[in-house]
Amino acid sequence: MYMEKLEVFNETKLKSLLTKRSDESKFGEHIHIPLQHTDIYEQIKTLDVQYIIFGIPEDVGVFANLGKPGTSNAWDACLMVLLNIQSNQFTHANKVLVLGHLDFSKEMQKLSELDQKNSKDIQKSRKLVSKIDKHVSDLVSIIVKAGKTPIVIGGGHNNAYGNIKGTSLALKKPINVINFDAHTDFRNEEGRHSGNGFRYAYSEGFLKNYFIFGLHENYTSEAIFKELSDNPHIEFNSFEAIEVRKELSFKSELNRALQFIQSKPFGVEIDCDAILNIPSSAMTPSGFSTSKARNFLHIMAQNKQAMYLHLCEAAPTPETESQVGKLLSYLITDFIKAHNNA
Repeated sequence: MYMEKLEVFNETKLKSLLTKRSDESKFGEHIHIPLQHTDIYEQIKTLDVQYIIFGIPEDVGVFANLGKPGTSNAWDACLMVLLNIQSNQFTHANKVLVLGHLDFSKEMQKLSELDQKNSKDIQKSRKLVSKIDKHVSDLVSIIVKAGKTPIVIGGGHNNAYGNIKGTSLALKKPINVINFDAHTDFRNEEGRHSGNGFRYAYSEGFLKNYFIFGLHENYTSEAIFKELSDNPHIEFNSFEAIEVRKELSFKSELNRALQFIQSKPFGVEIDCDAILNIPSSAMTPSGFSTSKARNFLHIMAQNKQAMYLHLCEAAPTPETESQVGKLLSYLITDFIKAHNNA
């Protein structure tokens, strides 16, 4: 199914984005790209790479959650910067295949005809999210089945569901997940959107243990807090407990989170809403610094059980696309550096 929507990255696109300099070697000059007209699964399986990067440029899940669109722009912003960072002893470009992106332009076109204030239109958008889910889970599943590590650039956090389901199906067992996020995304099963991917994955048996790192107390309902506290398969901490009241230490919470998830293969989810002043669908003036987010990712990626990385909810504008691209590139390379040495 994934092939219907997969827009394969190619040499022409690479050349259009690369800015070469004499005496420098750029990341994009050393990555692998797919061969045209050849079986994608076989290529992924046989190529001497470990990390398969692909994009999901869509706003559908965010719209369906009554959020602010813009997440569809993150993939292009990421590529523009990532391909032009330095290729050196630290960045491991030769371990990377840039696969391309899942093309949901038809779904985005349908979205442009819907009104976010109309409840029937919201239900229509949630049905579109369910269709997107199938393509995401299918592609993630074939990458994991091939023994490789997906690095997924969103898009909304709705795509966590497809990542979890795809990984679980490939491994034939439920997985654990850690989510660096201001929100639980564990809202009710009211039709698929960016705020309930983990709930659906959990209730359908794809997600076992779930740790939410850095919840914002002002944006989590009492009902959700009670549910989290009553569920032995869910643990969390709050941003305020770590950074404001200093009741918990960042380092010890990283260790506690790892203890909770590392017994099984696990996914690493980072919502850019949790990082201070990053243009995103719910941008925050109070969040973890970029350095803290990078340190979080470094610690998680050092574990061999880390199966995938998902970076989502970044929503760059033309003025901020280079900053967002830099952030995503730092996080991608941090993951690869730590995971490659795991």
